[in-house]
Amino acid sequence: MLNQLLHKKQHLALIGLGYVGLPIALEFARFMSVIGFDINDQRVQMMKKSIDPCKELSSEAFNNTMIAFTSNPEDLRKASFFIVAVPTPINEYNQPNLKPLISASITVGKALKKGDYVVYESTVYPGCTEEDCIPVLEQESGLKCGTDFKVGYSPERINPGDKVHTLTNTKKIVSGCDADSLEVIASVYEQVITAGVHRATSIKVAEAGKIIENTQRDVNIALMNELSIIFNRMGINTYDVIEAAGTKWNFLKFYPGLVGGHCIGVDPYYLVHKAKQLGYHAHLIDAGRFVNDSMGGYIAKQAVKRILAADKHLSESRILVMGFTFKENVSDIRNTKVADIINELQSYRVQVDLVDPYADADEVKHEYGIELNIQPQGTYDAIIVAVAHRQYRKMSEQDFLKLANETCLLVDIKGLYSNQIEKLEYWSL
Repeated sequence: MLNQLLHKKQHLALIGLGYVGLPIALEFARFMSVIGFDINDQRVQMMKKSIDPCKELSSEAFNNTMIAFTSNPEDLRKASFFIVAVPTPINEYNQPNLKPLISASITVGKALKKGDYVVYESTVYPGCTEEDCIPVLEQESGLKCGTDFKVGYSPERINPGDKVHTLTNTKKIVSGCDADSLEVIASVYEQVITAGVHRATSIKVAEAGKIIENTQRDVNIALMNELSIIFNRMGINTYDVIEAAGTKWNFLKFYPGLVGGHCIGVDPYYLVHKAKQLGYHAHLIDAGRFVNDSMGGYIAKQAVKRILAADKHLSESRILVMGFTFKENVSDIRNTKVADIINELQSYRVQVDLVDPYADADEVKHEYGIELNIQPQGTYDAIIVAVAHRQYRKMSEQDFLKLANETCLLVDIKGLYSNQIEKLEYWSL
């Protein structure tokens, strides 16, 4: 299979061209013929013009690649090695939403032939590939997994906005449905992953390895968030505490904050779901999710309390929120918890203005019903710096004073200006 791919006798297909799929597709396309498939034809047309709809990759990333972008499922019949990298979100009840994954499996199943390979990269609970995806592939293709075609799982580890830990220099977990498929899948990925691959002992192990990466981080941040609530009542700054504790060699420096996005704020729910199916309630993981999901409302309430303490009427107060994306220096607004802050503030009839140098105004309005301003409008009774964009890191107290009313409150969620603010009222997690 590897030789056929490298000699362009076979095609590799990438299904789902978002933050994960497009970088993988372009990297493989430097060595072999790739079919890039996405159901959104508008996005496909942009990529045909060397434009990344996610705004993560420059046009140069498309240079010297052998890739055909398409939204036509029939084009997938030319492929023999399929990589599925579609989203795995949660629904309004925090339950796994496998619709994109099952839909992609149906599409791939219709194109499957004997001897083909299918590798899933989407983050799922252990057992999902074998219990949910393979039956769909078999039903749609009329073929038998392990005999007629092979399946593997290799979880994505792409970190949006991170230019240091990239796709190629981050070790890749790979797995297969049997020993032979594991070696073939590993050899294919080794063509593009310079850091090498880790051969997991089974597909379930690979699935579990991925999901606990984000679950571990989620629980650790939840601990810091809970500590910040306690320290706030004590009148001490959490970032000062972490700096002091961090002088010991084995202290892990996690920080409080909003936990949104399509990974850390979602993946633990997949593990909680699977645990419930097995008759176990994941107390610690569930508690961590509760703490982190409640932080937006908590931050808003703290701002409201301080505005009231300054003898200001909430209905006459104006608050500026700076930053809306789920993390710094990216345009991704999926599952952003800044929306929770704004919604909570608006429930108190406070006027809220929002700015963000990366977010798209139309997308923010469509997804959240919130207006995004180009620039701040006038002066404010409170300024909430919600996302640590590089533009905001460069700001000084003098910059904030230009936007401030008398007795203005500066809420610094990320602790960017700790011990630097003298004239404004300052509060941080």
